Amino acid sequence: MLESYVTPLLMSYVNKYIKNLKPSDLQLSLWGGDVVLSKLDLKLDVLEQELKLPFTFMSGHIHELRIHVPWTKLGSEPVVITINTMECILKLRDGAQDDHESGSSSTSRSVSDSSKAVAKPRRLQQAAPSDPDLPPGYVQSLIRRVVNNVNIVVNNLILKYVEDDIVLSVNITSAECYTVEDIWERAFMDITAPELVLRKVINFADCTVCLDKRNASGKIEFYQDPLLYKCSFRTRLHFTYDNINSKIPSVIKIQTMVESLKLSITDQQLPMFIRILELIIALYYGEIGGHKEGEGEDGSVHVREAGAILPGMDEDMESQGTSQYSSPDLYMESGCPEEGDQSWVTWAWSFVPAIVDPEEEFEEGLYQQRETGDIPNNPQQHTPKDPIVSIGFYCTKASVTFKLTETQSESSYYSPQKVKSREVLSLEQEGITIEVLMMGEPFFDCQIGFVGCRALCLKGIMGVRDFEENMNRREEDAVFFSCGDSLKSKGMTYLTNSLFDYRSPENNGVRAEFILDTANHKETYTEIAGMQRFGAFYMDYLYTMENSSGKDSQEFSVVSMEEVVPAIQETSIKRLVVGPLDVRLHSSAVHRILKMVTCAMDHEYEPYCKPQREMVEESHGAATPEEISSLEEFIPTRLTCLTLLSVSVTVSMAEFNLLHTLMPVIMGCKTAPGPGNMPVFQPVRPLPSVQFQVERVNVEHTVPMYAPELVSTVSSLSQPSDNLLHHCNAHLYLKVFGFQAGLTCQDSTGGFLPLIPIIPSFSTALYGKLIQMPAYWSKRSSVPTTECIFELPHFTVQATRAQTLLLQAICQSWTHSMVNGAPLTLSESLLREVYKGPVPAHRKNAACDGWILLSSLNRLFGTELPKLHSIF
Repeated sequence: MLESYVTPLLMSYVNKYIKNLKPSDLQLSLWGGDVVLSKLDLKLDVLEQELKLPFTFMSGHIHELRIHVPWTKLGSEPVVITINTMECILKLRDGAQDDHESGSSSTSRSVSDSSKAVAKPRRLQQAAPSDPDLPPGYVQSLIRRVVNNVNIVVNNLILKYVEDDIVLSVNITSAECYTVEDIWERAFMDITAPELVLRKVINFADCTVCLDKRNASGKIEFYQDPLLYKCSFRTRLHFTYDNINSKIPSVIKIQTMVESLKLSITDQQLPMFIRILELIIALYYGEIGGHKEGEGEDGSVHVREAGAILPGMDEDMESQGTSQYSSPDLYMESGCPEEGDQSWVTWAWSFVPAIVDPEEEFEEGLYQQRETGDIPNNPQQHTPKDPIVSIGFYCTKASVTFKLTETQSESSYYSPQKVKSREVLSLEQEGITIEVLMMGEPFFDCQIGFVGCRALCLKGIMGVRDFEENMNRREEDAVFFSCGDSLKSKGMTYLTNSLFDYRSPENNGVRAEFILDTANHKETYTEIAGMQRFGAFYMDYLYTMENSSGKDSQEFSVVSMEEVVPAIQETSIKRLVVGPLDVRLHSSAVHRILKMVTCAMDHEYEPYCKPQREMVEESHGAATPEEISSLEEFIPTRLTCLTLLSVSVTVSMAEFNLLHTLMPVIMGCKTAPGPGNMPVFQPVRPLPSVQFQVERVNVEHTVPMYAPELVSTVSSLSQPSDNLLHHCNAHLYLKVFGFQAGLTCQDSTGGFLPLIPIIPSFSTALYGKLIQMPAYWSKRSSVPTTECIFELPHFTVQATRAQTLLLQAICQSWTHSMVNGAPLTLSESLLREVYKGPVPAHRKNAACDGWILLSSLNRLFGTELPKLHSIF
């Protein structure tokens, strides 16, 4: 009967992750076609054991679990698994928790062994003799169809993360995963020749993310505005198989699309938000736990880069902690992960049931060897080729709004406090693309792009009503940062070759091709190609691990330890390009930016990873000539290239100045001085400004990939070559083309008058290098620690007396509050003399009272100048 095959398949997963289930009752319910389980507790130890993340589960509950099995229509209708209200609470694993886990390792091992014992009979039972009326081939095909068309529905998913005073919660109203046809419509599909493709869709509805602060007793006094409110997005999954019996796809494409993404961050949420970002970065770089040294690969490229030991660094130095990197065994372990030491990717794939053919005795023997720990010496004999994995995230429009909060009390003493927020700053983006392409260990590429980006001021700031609704200021005046194009002019280029692009190969029945070698990648993804697709920002991060001996990249795992170093060549290249951008720094923008900085610094969080003191360890063994020769041939480095195209930065005269309340906090003072009397915002128009323009800026930064090992080896040599010494330094190249600065003024249309050059256009270049690990070179006086070369073919500064006075007035308008001085007085004749013509008239409906500055130029310079009458 079919029940004897499908029932154990479903029971194995339910029984593995849910506590206190009676298999007999569950089996009877499944045979009836419907299962309804209520108030379930998850097996938290099993989840932690399999996830292998630096988090521990505080609780995990499922309110209701439903399983519907259409026994009479298994070949045409899907099995539906519905979860109603699932809640999990996590926290960061601390040192005490790690000690507890190490002390209870026997318990963990018993749990792992029991889970293996459950998994093994499941596989064997699937291969058990079938009913005489159901041939094994038919059963296998039917079970494959059932597995490929399982529908999973989750209603009200709640995830919470707590750390210190931070409470991060994610609430998803509904999520559904189902199989689709070639036009991405719901259907009952199977993997068939010649396409050999399986498509799935995951829809998330009303995703809300909240970030709140709790007090010492663990309670949240008042709730902040949600970071993300009721955002819906959809994910498309495309799996391509080499043949109909393949267990793992050869190409995996998972891409998510969001039409509108609106983030909101208050001043109290900003430090907590940055803390969460620091946690993600620390996890990415492996700075905090999750796996111990020698455990399985966690999938991050930086851990992959950290797997090599250079010549001269023996095992004793590793055991003494002189290297911050993991063992090269990572390469071999990732090639053939064991059941008890698997990565999160392997864990995720474990949820795809393995359909074992009774005739595949070879694979079953390999399974038994893995269960007993008797892994063959040559993993390449049994390890399939790594699949090509493509992950993408696309967003049509996104915005991040910064808010300032005010606490308000109700009339009654016992009434709770309420928080009122005021929007002051917004960052808007169009056409966002994040794409990751990887194939096992040897290849990793990440590309990020923006079509357009701009930042604008909203409402008032710090008591100054500059952009309130009744001020009648234009939207163009509020924008102080703009870069790139708009989607109307650029089109949908950010979706090129994605699953959401109707022209992509997958949406036209064609198998996609991927560029997986460094040379073709550099030729295809150039700076020009990136700007043509996006326009505002483009980043390409490429990491490759090539075998210099000419062997296939999949053979890395079988190379012996002595051959790893000379055979593998690692490269890491980051290229960043910023398109034409215009930055306008006026009082409103500067005060908002500095206010964000002060709010971000208002916390007492300890860093996740403190910088360690540089320790000089004596090398236990001199490098052999062969090892030195291999170093001379190739040394892995990290290269970062930054290109800025057509940059314009305009600094206008300050319309109001409150820097004396912000700068002390930024400079390190615990509390800022009182604001004193808030100045009334009285805009002066037109605003005289200083403008800086540059045609192009190129920055290149090179650093050795494994600086501690390299420096320790090279510094121990009596006469290292110039090439080795060169790679022991960090190098910086800076090239500036077409830089110029001058005075300008905003006209009645919001644009700026032609630049009056103070510094005519010139180009310059700078080169500098800095020795790495300077403590190792303290006894080598012949080795320079720093070197700098500056090239400036020509440089000119030219200004009249009137231009100098105007520059002085602009500068003092920004600095007078910090030095207890008074700003200078402007006159219409001074502006007319500088700009050689009538001053542009101010637009209508603006504030008509000019800004009366408190001191005059004649008091400062002893010169009688015309007094200010009106500049409008």
